[in-house]
Amino acid sequence: MALSVLMPAYNERDNLEELIPETLTMLDAIPGQTELVVVDDGSTDGTAAFMGQIHDPRVRHVRLRRNAGKSAALSAGLSRVSGDIVVLMDADGQDDPTEVPRLVELMDERDLDLITGSRAQNRHDRFIKRNTSKIYNRTTALVSGVDLRDFNSGLKVMRHELAASLEMYGELHRYIPVLAHWSGFAVGEEPIAHHERRHGETKFGRARFWRGFLDLITVKFLTTYTARPFHLFGSAGIIMGLLGSALLVWMGVIWLAGDRVGNRPALLIGVFLVVIAIQMISMGLIAELVVNMRRRRKLDATIAEEDV
Repeated sequence: MALSVLMPAYNERDNLEELIPETLTMLDAIPGQTELVVVDDGSTDGTAAFMGQIHDPRVRHVRLRRNAGKSAALSAGLSRVSGDIVVLMDADGQDDPTEVPRLVELMDERDLDLITGSRAQNRHDRFIKRNTSKIYNRTTALVSGVDLRDFNSGLKVMRHELAASLEMYGELHRYIPVLAHWSGFAVGEEPIAHHERRHGETKFGRARFWRGFLDLITVKFLTTYTARPFHLFGSAGIIMGLLGSALLVWMGVIWLAGDRVGNRPALLIGVFLVVIAIQMISMGLIAELVVNMRRRRKLDATIAEEDV
């Protein structure tokens, strides 16, 4: 088995000085080829200089030119890892590297493609962060239908096939279990040890909390309507078309009764709704054609096993 640890880092030099040796010690106990890929997300605290001092052949350093965000850092790292098993781990020192072998073993025992470490029972964070995270996790589980308690845990273990399929931007790194579940991969979680941040300050802020909920809407759209866009656009078009038609029928009855309708707002609204309805339905049909062509090209990528 080959195992890769992917560690995105933004201004975490002090933590990396302690965490990298601990992670390498953990990798020493794992048979097979191992590597540690650290993605420096445009840090300004000397992380690049520190990484340049590490000469262990198992450690690889990817440096982004600017701070692009965790999703971008993970995407850059996922495109470069080579292990059959890929471990995601935050660089703040709150995740315990010694948990990795246990999670790898549990993933095999449960026949999962992804197992995420759950901090729900033993989380060492500020009161506000803990409780906003609870709201976020419950809402995500309700909206996505994925029964997990900690979606945004930094410690995740997954198979390479899943890692290679992930496409992330914005705050979509928070929804890796949802994206995996939607793609047909088996997802689970396991309680893990969680520690207080060792050095520095958290990157969590109010803006990230609200951006996360906006991206939840994006994930819901991607996971529900990507393969059937006409269900979204067509439904909206039909509803507006029925409302517009009802208004026009009403105006028609009034006109037949001899009253003037040319200056009535209901007439304009009815025409507007019918025109928009036609556009929405047409857009849905075009989207269905595009999705159908993409599905045909990507069908082989979704095949898990085939007898030859």
